[in-house]
Amino acid sequence: MAVAYHATPLPTPPGKVSIPFPDGSRVDFTIHASGYRRPDKTAFAAVIKDAGDDPDVTNGAEIVAEAIITRKYLPSALVIKGGKGVGTVTKPGLAIPVGEPAINPVPRKMIADAISEAFSGTPFRSSDLAVEITISVTNGELLAKKTLNERLGIIGGLSILGTTGIVRPLSSEAWTATIASSMDVAKAMGQTEIVLSAGRTSEKAHMKKYSLPEESYVMMGDYLEFSLREAAARRFSNIYLCAQWAKMLKIAMATPQTHVRHGAIDLGKTVDFLNGIGVRVPKAAEFNTAREIFDYLIANPADLQEALIKVCNAAKSYASDIADPVNLSAVLVAYDGEVIAYSN
Repeated sequence: MAVAYHATPLPTPPGKVSIPFPDGSRVDFTIHASGYRRPDKTAFAAVIKDAGDDPDVTNGAEIVAEAIITRKYLPSALVIKGGKGVGTVTKPGLAIPVGEPAINPVPRKMIADAISEAFSGTPFRSSDLAVEITISVTNGELLAKKTLNERLGIIGGLSILGTTGIVRPLSSEAWTATIASSMDVAKAMGQTEIVLSAGRTSEKAHMKKYSLPEESYVMMGDYLEFSLREAAARRFSNIYLCAQWAKMLKIAMATPQTHVRHGAIDLGKTVDFLNGIGVRVPKAAEFNTAREIFDYLIANPADLQEALIKVCNAAKSYASDIADPVNLSAVLVAYDGEVIAYSN
């Protein structure tokens, strides 16, 4: 005898669904599209991701969940699959085993909690039926090309990340999670050295000159202190800190977070700092940017190399205090993309 299974109705506004969150709260999501495909007996719903103010390539992406109730044999009552646009894990070190869709543990638990709630009080709970959930991201394969997923070993699409289910404005969660995951992959792949680069130009310059394995390279961006502590915690034997002039100056001046929104570089303090470590430059009134200080040094090459090394040494000193006792080197990259100095 056929039995009809219905989700427990919840008090939500029209066109929205209420989802339980890990912290015990509930959040309403606007349904972008939904329906039921009779041929394959699949229900689906889609939402549009809102990343707030975060510089996230998935902002505005359509995320689709498909559900099938099946009598076919499944390894458990709930199976979560990755559909089109969701990547597959191919390297060890991530929170998800190799071969699985790149959907992290917290999103998986949120799916499981929502499914459990939806079928609460129905005959499904005591039946031999199972639910198969497939998560897809429209154009996820193209969006993934703008991320570091491939280096992490996530192939064919995006990863579904998150630790709270909530995107906070200007949060660092996505970036720092990628930094930590990159280091986990490097460690799992047997790498003993790590390169923390402030940007792609710095990273490419180090790759060109030193040719370490790809897994050794971690894009720290502006999250200097976080990256150093994470690298030290994983006991990498060597850390290479790679940046261009303005970022290296900020590091040398003991700045734990180097993004401009945390404060533009103070040229007066910069000039005083440089003269204090023996790099002779005129008063700050003669400069409008840190780049102009660099150009001044380049135009006066007599003491250039010594000056650049002093800045690298100061950056090394500050970073080493954070990552102690890890062996650390600071590598300075010129604006033309070549390594021009490194610490003693």
